[in-house]
Amino acid sequence: MDRKIVITGMGAVTPIGCGVKEYWTNLIKGQCGIDRITQFDARNLAVQIAAEIKSFDIGTYMPKKLIHETDAFTQYAYVAAKEALGETLPAEPDRVGIVMGTAMAGVATTAATQEVLTNAVHKNVGPRFVPKILGNIAAAQIAITHGICGPSLTLSTACASGGDAVSTSAMLLLAGEADAVLAVGAESILCPLVIYSLANAHTLSRTNDDPLHACRPFDANRNGFVIGEGGGALVLETEEHARKRGARIYAELAGWANNNDAYHVINPIPDGSASGACMEKALSRQNIQPGEVDYINAHGTGTKTGDRAELAAIKTVFSRVRPAVSSTKGATGHMMGGGGITEAIACIQAIQTGVIPPTLNLEQPEADLDFVARESRKQDVSVAMTNAFGFGGQNSSLVFRKMK
Repeated sequence: MDRKIVITGMGAVTPIGCGVKEYWTNLIKGQCGIDRITQFDARNLAVQIAAEIKSFDIGTYMPKKLIHETDAFTQYAYVAAKEALGETLPAEPDRVGIVMGTAMAGVATTAATQEVLTNAVHKNVGPRFVPKILGNIAAAQIAITHGICGPSLTLSTACASGGDAVSTSAMLLLAGEADAVLAVGAESILCPLVIYSLANAHTLSRTNDDPLHACRPFDANRNGFVIGEGGGALVLETEEHARKRGARIYAELAGWANNNDAYHVINPIPDGSASGACMEKALSRQNIQPGEVDYINAHGTGTKTGDRAELAAIKTVFSRVRPAVSSTKGATGHMMGGGGITEAIACIQAIQTGVIPPTLNLEQPEADLDFVARESRKQDVSVAMTNAFGFGGQNSSLVFRKMK
């Protein structure tokens, strides 16, 4: 890869803070965004906890009419994109692209609408229902607001969607299809329908009486993941284009990869061979050696099978070295399509600040790795990797590097 791809903008909406600054400050402080569900009455559900977006006034970011016409996942994407883009577009409108990643788009709106329809005497569904739930409408609303006329793509690769949005953005740049691309990931799946399904699949933590300690990535006593919601956005450009316009460069996207387990729709390959191959492919794009990686922001959801497979992959790829490892999902919950990008931002911020965020609730590590547990660590980071894996065997890995 001859031309360097760089990051010139970031935006975040998370359960521990809205805006990159607040998100990062609370992440390294060890704050946890997991609590009892407040968006609906969850008292009769087996799972009653989640990492919800709090202290978030969407009215300060979007017109009232647009709020009524959009699902929460679109709103989170919209706000994160607004922060990442800033006041002006990074290129001419027809040379700016958008790649949106979301796993389940407007599923919560779909479920709520069907429930109302089923129980209503007069059957009526609003004319904006379909555009409200479509996955591509988040990118469309961002494009309409900012006048972005370049390539517009929406990906749905489960929990790898955000990471794949970044890698697809890089490919668009290298193909010459755009001069700058906005990569966005967002999710809001909190509804009884989804919770019932994931709970019955035995993937969710049921630690309802202790939400702050429910998500325990890589801990021997972990018992499932916790649903999170939110969104993230990155602006990607070639280094040449970014420097020509005098943009601030936060980091280089030095590698990316995507592959599939071809094994099972829910469970990963136990030995982590496919996800390990994905990591190796991401590193190989610029011949980065495992020993050069200072920090891995792991997928680490807190499920027995998922964590175990990722640990096996890390131990294989990094068999002779010990990079620092942490999962930020103990703080934010599992943000699905939004997580791949907000966790990429955590990597970029670690490079920028020399601080590695902690894995909350990691008391008894299941593997002998250099985990950053419970508290953040001051450490220089030149190269950082983030992983995002999803149902269907989807694997995504991104590598970021400090600009020289």
